[in-house]
Amino acid sequence: MSIDNDSAPKWFVEALSAPVETGSVEVDGASIAYRAWGEEGRPGLVLVHGGMAHSRWWDHIAPQLAGDRRVVALDMSGHGDSDHREHYSLESWAREVLAAAQAGGIAGPPVLVGHSMGGIVSFVASHVYGDRLAGVMILDSPIRDLTPEEIELRAQVARERSGTKVYPTAEEAMARFRLVPPQDIAEPYVLEHIARQSMRQVPGGWSWKFDALRMTKDQRTSLESFEAKCRVAYFRSENGIVGLDLLDRMRPQFGPGALVAELPAAGHHPMIDQPLAVVTAVRTVLAGWSAP
Repeated sequence: MSIDNDSAPKWFVEALSAPVETGSVEVDGASIAYRAWGEEGRPGLVLVHGGMAHSRWWDHIAPQLAGDRRVVALDMSGHGDSDHREHYSLESWAREVLAAAQAGGIAGPPVLVGHSMGGIVSFVASHVYGDRLAGVMILDSPIRDLTPEEIELRAQVARERSGTKVYPTAEEAMARFRLVPPQDIAEPYVLEHIARQSMRQVPGGWSWKFDALRMTKDQRTSLESFEAKCRVAYFRSENGIVGLDLLDRMRPQFGPGALVAELPAAGHHPMIDQPLAVVTAVRTVLAGWSAP
């Protein structure tokens, strides 16, 4: 996979060049890295990545949401530039999200925007910490079921038996970067940027940043009894992983006032194949929630 950002549109180039701050906060003994856009001390939102992903998946989205608010994107433990743990849980990731909101300079209760596993973490936060949130938006998360990323991660560890594979060169690693599940991408620039930021140099070559070995060992908390205790907006991708039957089973957990809508033509990773639709959806919900 070669970088071809010469074909990227102006909005994408400007988003990647927007001013961004970086920092970290300690949560339960682990250093949690985050990135932040917009003016510190304003109300804002936290962008929560999916499994095997990281904060840089939001680089082209966050600046477009930061015009009048503070936007924070974190690397949950075991991902990106954050520390790895011996054990992971949805509850510990939810604590990291709230800690990043505060450390990242958001004033007052934040809005969470979570994708896939990050949407599940955001939903857990809405149940456990609902009184500390201004709302939760969820993008194509199965909530009750394992995400495709979790299933693939377990299969990968079973195949390799040694965690994340090491590639001799960055180019070879880039060539092996895949979305889980696969989806059609009309333009390569978003995917190429994310892939570049997904790996680090290690002894012997290059490897992915996520903690493949340990994240497969912990049992998932059952969420069937969880209910959101703050406002919820749920966006199902038209070509994503959440079928209408599963959506119907999840709806009561979001509460009677939840907004449920569909992102047209989007795959499971809408920030990659329909990024401007994601920006529009988030902006629209924020405007509705802030109206008198």
